[in-house]
Amino acid sequence: MLNRHTLPPERVADARKESLAGEEAWKLLAGAREILVAKGKTYQVFDPRTDSKEAILAQALGRTGNLRAPTLRIGDRLLVGFSDSLYSQLVE
Repeated sequence: MLNRHTLPPERVADARKESLAGEEAWKLLAGAREILVAKGKTYQVFDPRTDSKEAILAQALGRTGNLRAPTLRIGDRLLVGFSDSLYSQLVE
């Protein structure tokens, strides 16, 4: 889906080699205006300025305690996890 667009990524990281957990993950998440966390066909929308840190981290971190992959930044929005329908809405 994403490879149909010609926008090159600014940075690509291999989550298996470069993971973010705890406060490092929160620093990334807190810097966004909006966080969309996808799980399967559903997603939740969070605002780090008004939603609790604990609620956001509970959804954005995986079983290992690391930030779930893939994580995609589009402007000041972060997409955590994968949902083809969500990506289609935001990128198309």
